[in-house]
Amino acid sequence: MLHNTWKDAKTIKTVTCVHTDAKKYLVSNVLTAGKTYEVKNETDEFIFVIDNTGNIGGFYKEYFE
Repeated sequence: MLHNTWKDAKTIKTVTCVHTDAKKYLVSNVLTAGKTYEVKNETDEFIFVIDNTGNIGGFYKEYFE
């Protein structure tokens, strides 16, 4: 299970959260607009970052720049 090692994995890049205005999900509890996050994995649709809780979370790319 590769996702269990993502937290300790090398950071791919850093991204900045632009907004937390989600249409369907509540992300303002775990992301802060204007804060920079370390990207641990990325797919076509999602970015996996260490969020405000200190855990890995997968979020749509639309929240980041």
